Amino acid sequence: MQRRRTRTRRLSILRWLLSCAISVLALGVLLAVHVSPFPSVPSFSDVRKLPKQREIGYRGWSTELSWTQESAPPQLSRLLASQKLDSMSDGMSGFEKLWKPPSNRGFVPCVMPSSSHSAPEESRGYLLVSTNGGLNQMRAGICDMVAVARLINATLVIPKLDRKSFWQDSSNFSDVFDEEYFIQSLANDVKIIKKLPKELAMATKAVKYFTSWSGVGYYQDEISRLWDDYQVIRAAKSDSRLANNNLPPDIQKLRCRAFYEALRFAPRIEALGKLLVERMRSFGPYIALHLRYEKDMLAFSGCTYGLSPGEADELTRIRESMAHWKVKDIDPQEQRARGYCPLTPKEVGIFLSALGYPSNTPIYIASGEIYGGDSHMADLESRFPMLMSKEKLVSVNELEPFSHYASQMAALDYIVSVESDVFIPSYSGNMARAVEGHRRYLGHRKTIIPDRKALVRLFDKIDQGSLKEGKRLSDMIVQLHKKWQGSPRKRKGPISGTRGKERFRSEEAFYENPLPDCLCQWESRNSSHANV
Repeated sequence: MQRRRTRTRRLSILRWLLSCAISVLALGVLLAVHVSPFPSVPSFSDVRKLPKQREIGYRGWSTELSWTQESAPPQLSRLLASQKLDSMSDGMSGFEKLWKPPSNRGFVPCVMPSSSHSAPEESRGYLLVSTNGGLNQMRAGICDMVAVARLINATLVIPKLDRKSFWQDSSNFSDVFDEEYFIQSLANDVKIIKKLPKELAMATKAVKYFTSWSGVGYYQDEISRLWDDYQVIRAAKSDSRLANNNLPPDIQKLRCRAFYEALRFAPRIEALGKLLVERMRSFGPYIALHLRYEKDMLAFSGCTYGLSPGEADELTRIRESMAHWKVKDIDPQEQRARGYCPLTPKEVGIFLSALGYPSNTPIYIASGEIYGGDSHMADLESRFPMLMSKEKLVSVNELEPFSHYASQMAALDYIVSVESDVFIPSYSGNMARAVEGHRRYLGHRKTIIPDRKALVRLFDKIDQGSLKEGKRLSDMIVQLHKKWQGSPRKRKGPISGTRGKERFRSEEAFYENPLPDCLCQWESRNSSHANV
C-alpha cells in the first residue's frame, strides 16, 4: 500500500515537471517571435556601424527617428517578411571571405595642420567659383578651390553649382551641402562668405579658366598678380584645376579636411541617407553597386554593346547635340576592348556570381535611371533578385523632396555607397573615384574595382562558347581581383611615357586615394609615420 502511494507521488511530480518544461518552451518561442521579427544574420567584427561624426564628417544622427519607428513602404515590408539571407550556406569562412575588408595595416587619417600652418592672412580680394559637372566633380572642384583660395590669399565666396550640365539641376549650394558647417569648419584655413559684398557686385571681374593640374607657382605668381588690377577673380571652371601631387603637405591636408570632413551634405539629405543605410542593413551585409549604365554615360562614352540599333542611334544623337562634349566620333567596339565602357548589368551579374556572392545577396543600386529600364536589368535581377534602390527602400513621399534634383539624389547614393560593406563600381567615373577615396580614408573598407579590360575578354569567350560559367571562370575572376579590393597603397603617378596634359590625366586622382598625404601608418604607440 505504501509502495503504491510512493509511485503515485512520483508520477505526479514527473507530470508537474513536464508541464513546467512545456510552459518554458512555449514562452521562449513566444518571446523569440516578438523580439526578433526579422531573420537573424551572422555577424563578424568587421561589419561596421554608422560612422561617428569625427570619422566621416556627417552630422550626428541622434535627433532622427529610427526607421523601425516609421512606416516602411509596402514593398520593403513584404521583402523583410519573406526574404532570408542565408549567408552561412558556404560556412563562416566563406562568409568572411566575401565580406571581410582588407587589412588597413594601421593607416589612419592624419590631416591636422602642421605647427607652421597659420590663420588666413589678410585677404587680397574675393574668389568666385563656377563649378561644373555632376555632384562629385563639383565636390572635388569646390575643395580644390578652398586650397586655391588659401594659396592666393583670397576670401572664397560660396561656389555656384552647375545648372547647365546634362542634368539641368537647379540646386543651390545650401540645398546640397551644410553651408554653415562648411564655413565654420574651415575658418582657420580660409575665410568663406555666402555672397559677394554689395559694393563689389558691379565691379569688373577677372574671369579666368585656371590651367588644369596647376601647382603652387602658377597660382602664387600668375594668378596672384591679378590682385594688382582686380578685387574679384572668377574661376570659370573648377574641375581638375589643381595638381594631384607635389604640393605642400599642409595644402594637401587642407584638401582632405575640406573633402572628407568640411563638405557635409545638407541635414535633410544626411537624414534620409541614414534611413536608406539602416533599411539596407536590416537585410544584413550588403553590396552597393554603382551601376553607371545611364543615358548620359553611355552617350558620352560611345558604348553601345548590348543595345539595339535604335538605342545606339539615340545615344549618338545625344552626343552630337552636346556642344561641350568634345569627342563625337567613337568606335564602340574599340572603347569596350580597351576597358573604357561601363560593364552592362548582365556582365555585372556574371562578375558577382563568379566572385562567389550568392543569389540572395542584398544589392543597393546606386545610380540614376538605368538606360532601357527593366529590359536591360532582367539578366542581373534573375541572378540577384534582392536588388534595392532609393525608390524601393523609401516611400514616394519620403523621396519626393529630392526626386527632381540629380545632385541631391546622387548624394543619397553616395552616403549608402560609403557605408556599404562592399562597394563595386561598374565604371571608374567621378562618383566611383570619390567613394573609393572616402572608403580608404575611413579605414580601407572593401572596394572591389572590376578589371574591365580583362573581364571583357572573358565575357567575349563566354559569348563565343569557348568558355562556360563555372569553377574555371570563377577561379580566373577571383585571381584577377585579389589585389583590387581597396587595400592600402600609394597613389599612382603618371603612366610612363606620357607627356603634357596626358601625363597629368593618367595620374590617379587625389581624392581617389589620399595616401600618403592624408593617411599615416602607426606600427606602435611610439612609432612615427612610415612609408608604404
